[in-house]
Amino acid sequence: MQNPIDAVMLFAAGFGTRMGALTEDRPKPLIPVAGRALIDHALALVEQAGLRRCVVNTHYHADQIAAHLAGRDVVLSPEQPDILETGGGLRAALPLLGDGPVFTLNTDAVWTGPNPLVRLNRAWKGDRMGALLALVPAARARGYDGPGDFALGADGRITRGAGYVYTGAQIIDPTGVHLIRQTAFSLNRLWDRIGADGGLYGVVHPGGWCDVGRPEGVETAEAMLADPPGLDA
Repeated sequence: MQNPIDAVMLFAAGFGTRMGALTEDRPKPLIPVAGRALIDHALALVEQAGLRRCVVNTHYHADQIAAHLAGRDVVLSPEQPDILETGGGLRAALPLLGDGPVFTLNTDAVWTGPNPLVRLNRAWKGDRMGALLALVPAARARGYDGPGDFALGADGRITRGAGYVYTGAQIIDPTGVHLIRQTAFSLNRLWDRIGADGGLYGVVHPGGWCDVGRPEGVETAEAMLADPPGLDA
């Protein structure tokens, strides 16, 4: 029986440049959606999933995020003087996260339906998976306009292609980050390594998902939360 995964990394360091004026004086994770900051939507998923260790990386307006999270059961991983991107940020936070696979969760999306972290945990098979990404069909992805990021095979493996959008939630074995020489790098680098070894998998989220990466995404997300879509089989 595999050990439970109880550590999660929340990405909150980015500049949020696509949000325009909304992030001129605050970080994107503090933008309110339906009366709650984006990062609080993410933390609600973490709390519901019963994860015990939560690390949040910070860079842009780090002081605001620190003040917002004061008194919460989270640990901050400041990135100074330079931002490290998702891969570098995860590597820097590993001493705080502990050994073994971890969850990572972006803080610029909202969800309806089953908790994606719980769904990932149930589907995780550490003996053959290096990463398990939560996906939604591109046709159901709100706040997103594109063909998708991955193709999903019948065996659950994913490859670069069209059809499914990465939602920003995953379980990943971070061991390979130590083989990447750059200080700042995207998790795409690690996914490519894992995929080359046949260990890159996906699981489909059956509920609603909305990317809040642009200003219009706020209204779209609030509409979805007010009238959640039905669950896909």
